[in-house]
Amino acid sequence: MDQAHGRRPGMNTSSIPAQYADTSSFSYHVDAAFYDRLDHYRDSFGEDWPAPDAATLADVTAFLIREARVIDEGRFNDWLDLFADDCLYWVPVTSGGGEPRTEVSHAFDDRRRLTDRVYWLRTGLAYSQIPASRTIRIVGNVAVLEHAGGDTLVRSNFIINEFRAGVTKTYSGWYGHVLTRDGDGWKIRLKQANLLDSEQYHENLTIVF
Repeated sequence: MDQAHGRRPGMNTSSIPAQYADTSSFSYHVDAAFYDRLDHYRDSFGEDWPAPDAATLADVTAFLIREARVIDEGRFNDWLDLFADDCLYWVPVTSGGGEPRTEVSHAFDDRRRLTDRVYWLRTGLAYSQIPASRTIRIVGNVAVLEHAGGDTLVRSNFIINEFRAGVTKTYSGWYGHVLTRDGDGWKIRLKQANLLDSEQYHENLTIVF
């Protein structure tokens, strides 16, 4: 964080026109510096981390459990509220993230696209979600790194069971979260859902990971 100006590196807020300040309609923050930070986070998620502070680990784990619950209960507006304005929801095809500048992803949603996704899920009219999926997920093996840049990096494993139209599917993999403090709570700057079989053929992935 640039303490003197209250902004993060790579985000020159003084040059952002007022009409672009609303990240739900325009993603002015997705620039070269944004992708550089993704590279840094990707590398950090692959490193060995020291044991975290017990209180921070408990606090972050509680946050992940809450996020899992609001998704499984279909409370997508509440889920969207967990994200920061300069956020990214990312489901890469390449395990661990790969190169988002040149490689496709199952999902690469900034705040604007994430808002669209939530609206689409809530209409009840999306053909691929009629009937709507029912999901239950388990999140565990949580590891936490309090980053020197002010963000908190979190790794965890997940198993998601989906039931829709008489068919049950199971997805597994690991999450990479980048969290930032918001008062007494957290906001998600990055959620990276790395499917175990991410590079394999998948039908239309319409659930929230």
